[in-house]
Amino acid sequence: MQYRPLGKTGRQVSALGFGCMRLPTDPPVRSAADIFDPERVIDEEQAVRMIRQAVERGVNYFDTAYPYHAGRSEPLLGRAVKHCRGDVLLATKLPTWLVFSPDDCDRFLDQQLARLDTSWVDVYLLHSLNRERWPRIRELKMLQFLERIVSDGRARHVGFSFHDDIGLFREVMDAFPWDVAQIQLNYLDRQFQAGLAGMTYAAERGLGVVVMEPLRGGKLTDAIPPAVRRLWNMAPVKRTPAEWALRWVWNHPEVSTVLSGMNNLAQLEENLDLADQATPPVLQPEELALVDMVSDYYRNLQQIECTSCAYCMPCPHGVNIPLNFSLYNDTFMFADSSMAYRLYNQLLSPEQKASNCQACGACLEHCPQGIEIIRQLKAVHERLGRTND
Repeated sequence: MQYRPLGKTGRQVSALGFGCMRLPTDPPVRSAADIFDPERVIDEEQAVRMIRQAVERGVNYFDTAYPYHAGRSEPLLGRAVKHCRGDVLLATKLPTWLVFSPDDCDRFLDQQLARLDTSWVDVYLLHSLNRERWPRIRELKMLQFLERIVSDGRARHVGFSFHDDIGLFREVMDAFPWDVAQIQLNYLDRQFQAGLAGMTYAAERGLGVVVMEPLRGGKLTDAIPPAVRRLWNMAPVKRTPAEWALRWVWNHPEVSTVLSGMNNLAQLEENLDLADQATPPVLQPEELALVDMVSDYYRNLQQIECTSCAYCMPCPHGVNIPLNFSLYNDTFMFADSSMAYRLYNQLLSPEQKASNCQACGACLEHCPQGIEIIRQLKAVHERLGRTND
């Protein structure tokens, strides 16, 4: 196993981190949307075996959160690493959307410590920070809460996971002495949300950069289009789609650890073997050029040429324009679009949906791509607002 610094914390973390949002379940997950199904209970025997095997192979960073697997992920992880608690770093997250008073922060953390059966967490993150939640985080003194839990020993290091544009990312970064930033990054999402610019901004300020969604929720490995397979087969050294994607992220020395949501032993074994080779450079220039070709092919499938620059934001009525366009494009780019439908219909707030566009036109003059945003938002809702069949 290769190890990298977790920013300025002085801790060394495994290049491969274990994400506990997609643990094996009974019945097994069949589509991306299934990971949110509360009826799917964790296959505890297999999950514990995977976690302990990961520890034996050198994985020392485990990431979970309050809502994962309907609240079952934290207790399972706590049981699985109880025998080696001092050898691993546990990261979990405060459900910021459920905090309505400063006292809620302590209540959630204490409950999470009990679930994990530990007196401290190594990394405590504000979960899923975005433009809507950031003002409430400051108003409800969550930043002061983070300072306090480091002082009282309930958390060793603090940070945030992020889902919004680079402008807000820089604002958040500059507002508090964070230790860790968790961002989405893969070879398709270089300019999406924080992206490569956010990775660099965080690393330059000494933060540990934890990468989530390196395989885009499995979209970069499942049901690969034939044209993409032909491109991968052009490489003299044959690699699986997962290996290409993970190597691309590991090729950035700014990244501390890459979280993989493995849900079977075969995935775990493949990722463990790959992580043994995760010291940059892990891709040669001609291989990076091939990854760029694959990325370009996927992008050519997009129906809306949105780069997620977020110059159109904020929408006066609350519509999350870049996210709507990203979900819409996903339905054309990937064989399994169930996650896009679920996110649009069940997880986006009514204000964020394309259907909330008031056609005021405030966004149009700011789009550098010249996208007909109002017209395209109508197309988004026509496609995503129906039941996915």
